[in-house]
Amino acid sequence: MPRPSETKQRILATARELFARKGVPKTSLQEIADQLGITKPALYYHFSSREELVRSIMQPLIDDGDAFVAEHEKLESVRPRELLEGYFDFNIRHRADIMLVLTELTTLSELGLVDRVLTWRERLTALLYGPDPSLADATRAVIALGGLQDCTVQFPHVPAEELREAAVNAAMATLGMAGG
Repeated sequence: MPRPSETKQRILATARELFARKGVPKTSLQEIADQLGITKPALYYHFSSREELVRSIMQPLIDDGDAFVAEHEKLESVRPRELLEGYFDFNIRHRADIMLVLTELTTLSELGLVDRVLTWRERLTALLYGPDPSLADATRAVIALGGLQDCTVQFPHVPAEELREAAVNAAMATLGMAGG
């Protein structure tokens, strides 16, 4: 996969920062271009629309999430603690984009990202409890996976390793697998 140009990377970084600060709907492409000191046509050369720009910002999150789930589905057996640690690591790596997802649920829902995250959680639940989990197990998984993800944004000033230990232990306890 070719690396995006330096200009494209600058556009993505500036757009991410403006979207996080002002919101996606309130950030114009002209504003992004002005912030970068480029023309709007130069911006359109790299991204044909705000939707394409948002998709490009979110694509690494989507690709990494799809790969994480698929990788665990290929395993002969799943070790819950390792799965949760990996899920924590995935979320901490994409913390800034997850914050954007949380603040822009409507916009990102229209792009299908919210459905994608929910599908990942369903697939991870199946890995933890089998293809037909009971309602009690499915709710435990929703709370554990969602809570683990929330911890990565709720405690931004806690060192990642310390937070990982506390969050994974709490998720394991929620799953009823405290020792695993």
